[in-house]
Amino acid sequence: MLLGDSVFDNGAYTRGEPDVAAHLRSLAPPAWRVSLCAVDGARCTDVAAQMRAAPADATHLVLSVGGNDALANSDLLHAPVRSTAEALALFGRRLQRFRTDYEAAVDAVMKRPQPAIVCTIYEGDLPADEAPNARVALALFNDVILRTAFARRLSVIDLRLVCTERADYANPIEPSGSGGRKIAATVLAATRDDATRDVSKLYIYPALR
Repeated sequence: MLLGDSVFDNGAYTRGEPDVAAHLRSLAPPAWRVSLCAVDGARCTDVAAQMRAAPADATHLVLSVGGNDALANSDLLHAPVRSTAEALALFGRRLQRFRTDYEAAVDAVMKRPQPAIVCTIYEGDLPADEAPNARVALALFNDVILRTAFARRLSVIDLRLVCTERADYANPIEPSGSGGRKIAATVLAATRDDATRDVSKLYIYPALR
């Protein structure tokens, strides 16, 4: 079951190529079923509603959310400040809100007994003048994701090490058809391997040998 945002619900951006769910269906064993519950544009606060609408018989839950929350805070990259300390304080206040919302999203997923896996936020294909600062800011949001996952002993797909090439993106922030295949392959490897919540594991691409 794919939950979250357009990292999974990317069909509107692939220009006719398969989206993540379609790639996953083609890569997975024939008996497997893929349920796309993710919605383009979703934020952390939308995950609980996705869970309520999700099929009850899912065996694995994979969550990719937070990118739109980070995007909603992109004004911080241009906020005037008088010191580094003031900049960090600004980020700290926003990150506390993100932490609250992200933890609530993960806890909503974990109400189900099935294994859950979460994804970091990838860095996208941003313009060269924006990318360096954006990477630093995203590292702070990804720290929240990693800490939340590890505290709950959930495994993580680090999308920063999956979508690593410009061709993986259809635009600055959405996965392309080929990027979607890499995401799907990594999801498949993680769901095949991750059977319990006893230990956190980190998954990257290449996931299929």
